[in-house]
Amino acid sequence: MMIESWNPPLLHDYSKLSRLQSNHDCSNDGVLMMEELELPMIDLNSLKSGDEREMIRCENAIAKASSEWGFFQVVNHGVSLELLRKMRKEQMKLFKAPFEMKATCGLLNNSYRWGNSTATCPKQFNWSEAFHIPLTKISEAASYGEFTTLREVMVEYATSMQDLAKSLASVLVRKLDHKDSEIGEICNENSCFLRLNHYPSCQISQEILGLVPHTDSDFLTILHQDEVGGLQLMKDSKWVAVKPNQNALIVNIGDLFQAWSNDVYKSVEHKVMANGKKERFSIAYFLCPSYDSIIGSCKERSIYKKFTFGEYRYQIQQDVKLIGHKVGLSRFLQ
Repeated sequence: MMIESWNPPLLHDYSKLSRLQSNHDCSNDGVLMMEELELPMIDLNSLKSGDEREMIRCENAIAKASSEWGFFQVVNHGVSLELLRKMRKEQMKLFKAPFEMKATCGLLNNSYRWGNSTATCPKQFNWSEAFHIPLTKISEAASYGEFTTLREVMVEYATSMQDLAKSLASVLVRKLDHKDSEIGEICNENSCFLRLNHYPSCQISQEILGLVPHTDSDFLTILHQDEVGGLQLMKDSKWVAVKPNQNALIVNIGDLFQAWSNDVYKSVEHKVMANGKKERFSIAYFLCPSYDSIIGSCKERSIYKKFTFGEYRYQIQQDVKLIGHKVGLSRFLQ
């Protein structure tokens, strides 16, 4: 089956890996699958209501979901639904560009990627393409080429996500009895990212994943997904399918918040299923610190050694090179 000209050569690249390792099975990862569930839903209007009891109840719900699930959904989050629709429209237009243009024309700071260039076996291959863009680059007009209408929307989108992420991070810090400025001071646009994701429909969806199981390497991630679904997360040693809600944003805890909170908040493994009939779009915002920021536990008797974000990223890159996948926080246990 021919792949459309705007899609990357995913089948070709996957087939090369398959020939190198003929015995492979990517289905279900040997873990039981649960039914489709809704994540904890939190209405953020309560944070701005002026009612102290409502505010405390909302903050407690955020902390509880971060501890028990590592994931939750938010509504009345302050990001305009019209802005979300505009961003999705521009994103779809971008991914419909010819593959050669996306891969070679310097679009969005040369941030285009597809599949998994470091994969050593079929299980490590992603049926997806993405632009992974530093926030420092999204205002540069030269990065957009002919996609001039994307720039204004993306700048507004990034600003809204930055404000929401810092607000949520502040709540999580306060619930551990620390000053809410502690995370905000080290996380700014110089170190954060936007990732535009596209998962083309996949003719071999039974044997491949859209995005392989992983945890996020940041403090927290905010995700806007479409109605197609496919996101799954690990809950009680089972994969839980997340029911899509286009009006809600999904928030998940990253490795750095797990380390900083001394395992109070959980960075949970998640993946994206490939879809045989429909393509899927999502946008992720990653709240990250500067590379020289020291990540230490907020409590005494830390589970983890102190490390900088730069050291953590470097260790991940080395692990991926040597063994094909991320090891994560276990490298930094005391």
